[in-house]
Amino acid sequence: MKWVYRTFISLTIFGLVGCMGNQNAENSKQNIANNQKVRNVVDRSNKIHNMDIRTNQAGIPGDTQGLSKEYHGHFSNRPEANLQKENPPAADKRFIQVQLLGINDLHGQLNVTRKVNGKPVGRVDYLAAYLKQRASQNKNTIMVHSGDMVGASPPLSALLQDEPTIEILNKLNYGIGTVGNHEFDEGVQELLRLINGGTSDKTGNFVGANFPNIVANVVDKKTGDPILSPYKVLKVNGIEIGFIGVVTTDTPSIVIPSGVEGVKFTDEVDAINRYVPELQKQGVRSIVVLAHDPGTSGINGENPTGKLVDMANGVDDEVDVIFGGHNHAYMNATINNKLVIQAYSYGTAFSDVYLQIDPKTKDIVSKKADIVTTFQDGITPDSEIKNMVEGYEAKVAPLVNRVIGTTTDGLTSLQNANGESVLGDLIADSQRNSMKTDFAFMNPGGIRADLDPGDITWGQAYTVQPFNNALIKMTMTGQQVRDVLNQQWGATSTNMLQISGLTYTWDANHPTGQKVTSILLPDGTPIDPNKTYTVVANAFLAGGGDGFTVFNQGQNRETGPIDLDAFVDYLKTLPTPFTYSMGNRIHRVQY
Repeated sequence: MKWVYRTFISLTIFGLVGCMGNQNAENSKQNIANNQKVRNVVDRSNKIHNMDIRTNQAGIPGDTQGLSKEYHGHFSNRPEANLQKENPPAADKRFIQVQLLGINDLHGQLNVTRKVNGKPVGRVDYLAAYLKQRASQNKNTIMVHSGDMVGASPPLSALLQDEPTIEILNKLNYGIGTVGNHEFDEGVQELLRLINGGTSDKTGNFVGANFPNIVANVVDKKTGDPILSPYKVLKVNGIEIGFIGVVTTDTPSIVIPSGVEGVKFTDEVDAINRYVPELQKQGVRSIVVLAHDPGTSGINGENPTGKLVDMANGVDDEVDVIFGGHNHAYMNATINNKLVIQAYSYGTAFSDVYLQIDPKTKDIVSKKADIVTTFQDGITPDSEIKNMVEGYEAKVAPLVNRVIGTTTDGLTSLQNANGESVLGDLIADSQRNSMKTDFAFMNPGGIRADLDPGDITWGQAYTVQPFNNALIKMTMTGQQVRDVLNQQWGATSTNMLQISGLTYTWDANHPTGQKVTSILLPDGTPIDPNKTYTVVANAFLAGGGDGFTVFNQGQNRETGPIDLDAFVDYLKTLPTPFTYSMGNRIHRVQY
């Protein structure tokens, strides 16, 4: 399989530029120098992107290409970021002042710069500087996270099995975290290896996380026991704070089936309420939930929505604070006397939660939060973390900077009113070409970035398709194809597949399950409901992911290459430079 070969080659390159581990400044410089030697050799036979690995063409540290888009989970317009922050209430000497610094949905984006309100934000070395600065202001500080620290990661973290992300969290002395759905992308055993340590056939031995990870609502199907500790009690200045972790129950439908094999996801509220009494029996009265579940609110906490609202109303009143995640949004609201917060995503923000705890009752008597955007202006990146990032960059540079194509126009996954995107067309075409099928289907959630005009590097292609899903070829009837297309309109949301090899028309006024009115083959003839066609989809979709369960009816399955390999190979066949236009494959009836 090409992925195995590519991994072998990349790890061989990594060996040339230094072994894994934390990098001091001198080692980092040496690695970069060694990497330059490797790059010069490769230049003789392969074109290498001539942009420094830490600076884009605008002079902004990190990679910003195709990433600052709302439809990729990044909110670039943040009105609250420009508001004057209120000072926390004056410390009441009767109480113990505790600070919780929280992040969510980092997704391994260690060296990625984005923009908020037109200014550069993010990168983990800047995030680290903010966190250390805030922690220095209160000796009673615990750093927490609420999941999706890894998964859908850029090459810098992903090519090293996301170990760099865990190493950096270790270096920041993180206190506790929970898991998100993306921690399951490579299966439970890999999740546990990253947390507990162990050996990978790709990277060797890894020590794991130096801090506890907890989850109360993921249990082993055979034993019924949680796969991780459901809760943990941390002591700060003599006060015990109980943390309970949960992850969205939607995980099995949004992760490849092998990723959640052998485990069951139970209701979050039930799981939390099961363990609150255990904490109370231990004398714990300050309880915080780390929940990888979605929610959002207005700047001042108005109009809170999402699953976090239901959780706040449903969990035991002994719970004081709920950290959220998953939908990469802003939330800072008090619901049912519980402080509920979420701090966007990708290290572009963090939550600073200020608590006052009565040492007599051991309960939280006041709570307040700020959501802080990590603007790069006005703060110096943390040198220790920066050196670590530069060391990782040097390891992956020979592979990720290799140019595989050049485009004249930007290729975006932003869908038009019909539900189609030019990048979706391109990816679907690459998969159909690779497997030589009649049709191809691509889930839009698997497209994680856009491609800007100019050279396309292997690393940028990886960032577009980071999941390394195998392609699955199967046979389906014309009626099953129609049924799949009709599954795009669910009870609560619409999820438009990107397609190749057919066109169709849909009518928004038709009832759910009957919105597709016609399906045409390339020659203009209607699809035959009784005829069998060959179809390709990635393993996630082929397993019924995102609710497309009709794919499970496909027959005569064959496993093909990794989706990224098919995409890269297809880009290499296109002219230099190439222009790709919208295929007008999806049509919505206009009234």
